[in-house]
Amino acid sequence: MIAAGHPLTAQAGARVLREGGNAVDAAVGAMLTSFVAEPLLTGLGAGGYMMIAGGGQEPALLDFFVEAPDPPHDSSTVPLQAIDVSFGDAEQVFYIGPASCAVYGTPAGVCDAVRRWGTIPLRELATGAAELARTGVALNRGQAYVAEILGELLCSTPECAAIWAPHGRPLREGDVLRNGDLADALERLGGEGARPFYEGEIAHAVSDWVAARGGSLHREQLASYRAILRTPVRMRYRDRDVLTNPPPSAGGTLLAYSLGLLDRAGSPPPLTDVVEAMACAQAERTPQFVQGLNEDGFLERFLSRHLGATTHISVLDGNGMACSVTATNGEGSGVVVPRTGIHINNIMGEEDLSPLGFHTQEAGQRMPSMMAPSVVLRDGEVELVLGSAGSNRIRSALLQTIVGVVDHGLEIAEAVRAPRVHYEGEVLYAEPGIDLGQLDGEGRTIVRFSSPNLFFGGVGAVQRDGETLRGAGDPRRGGVAVLA
Repeated sequence: MIAAGHPLTAQAGARVLREGGNAVDAAVGAMLTSFVAEPLLTGLGAGGYMMIAGGGQEPALLDFFVEAPDPPHDSSTVPLQAIDVSFGDAEQVFYIGPASCAVYGTPAGVCDAVRRWGTIPLRELATGAAELARTGVALNRGQAYVAEILGELLCSTPECAAIWAPHGRPLREGDVLRNGDLADALERLGGEGARPFYEGEIAHAVSDWVAARGGSLHREQLASYRAILRTPVRMRYRDRDVLTNPPPSAGGTLLAYSLGLLDRAGSPPPLTDVVEAMACAQAERTPQFVQGLNEDGFLERFLSRHLGATTHISVLDGNGMACSVTATNGEGSGVVVPRTGIHINNIMGEEDLSPLGFHTQEAGQRMPSMMAPSVVLRDGEVELVLGSAGSNRIRSALLQTIVGVVDHGLEIAEAVRAPRVHYEGEVLYAEPGIDLGQLDGEGRTIVRFSSPNLFFGGVGAVQRDGETLRGAGDPRRGGVAVLA
């Protein structure tokens, strides 16, 4: 079973499973297809994380998230470009341009995952995605909505507009998106691996293009990039074990902290307790927290002191091996490097990931992402494989999904569809269908959305109940699940 953010992404992974591939093979095949079908959310210029567990595998987290580059030499001459993105009932400012680009990780992550756990050659996994990029993909409703709200970004550079606005306006639902450069790059990745993207001509083209426009992706920084294997966070919740993303990522640590708080209370927790856990997690995201994420032993110190802890693909194969992978391009920087197939991320322009200010991270440090691909174990066996897109809303989306399954006994599709809340900056955002009466009078500003919205994340999940597999792709982002 596979759950993903686009039907073509899920179908690609399911096809790999039917052909005898394992969960990692399927996740990689789906990832490569997502670069084509969901190109505003992920791609060769993005970064992410992959969680492995079950099927006799030692739990592991592969970190291929982006690294901070050197700060631009003169940010006054090459400023971050602000764009307003409206989610209908809420707005958020993102920053794009050459100064927003961080050192990408997905080419390294794909190749390292196949080398460590794969059973199918990368060349075979990349072939279908490359063909799809060359023939084109018709935008579905979900991707067309993303293109609509990011219209200013898509027209921000001639190179980006040539792909996304060839007729002078952003592509709409039903329009076909083709990218021959991406097709060539995927074929090269399959044939030569990650090396050209970090040390060869592609890396040099990217570095020189960004440098000529005031950015700072130096050749040396690209050449030194490596995917890193880490030990997952393990948090006990009720009678389960939750495995999630460890530091220097922030999201898994805050998710584990929230679950630890709720585990002290009764089951199921009332909405007031869930919101309070969100508020406590948000309050802990201090400068000391952000700066400490890169220190050895930070996770253990944080959890013991406090407790006494863009697109997503979830796969569970027939041998019980789970693979949960989340990747993001941010919104994309608008910087498309000709003849490379790379639209570079704008992670250095994400306020959510730079709470201490832009370009304050040391060069070479992993950025403190909220992404938290996770696995829930029951009696040592995989019960849930899940993760989410959604910036700061990732941790609240995953928290409510886990609570829905574990505490309320919901099947995974019900838990993913259930209306959500998110607490941030003294504001409680809420989808319709939630009784907020018990929260009145607590002094919080409440923003009520008129309908479910991708603002609240995009959970993709697979659930195993005995011999039964169930999957759920988040309808907020056009997600689907496919049984292989």
